[in-house]
Amino acid sequence: MRVLKPALLALLLTAGSAGIALADKPGADWMPAEQVKQKLMAAGYTDITEFEADDGHWEGEGMKNGVKMEFHADPRTGAIISEKPDK
Repeated sequence: MRVLKPALLALLLTAGSAGIALADKPGADWMPAEQVKQKLMAAGYTDITEFEADDGHWEGEGMKNGVKMEFHADPRTGAIISEKPDK
């Protein structure tokens, strides 16, 4: 069995945790959150209650046509990628 040297192990752990932390932050080329929210409102959403960067896209919850919905939006264009009733 091979044993990792402590310095190498520390480097790997640090790199891994940094990647996880950056995964839930908007990228430099992402459309600003307020512009995405404006697009969502133009598409019929009202009362957006949750909105965050997650897994490479914007996601959140809001009301559309009187139904509480979950949505995912493209990070660069703000276009709705998917939406479904929130259960």
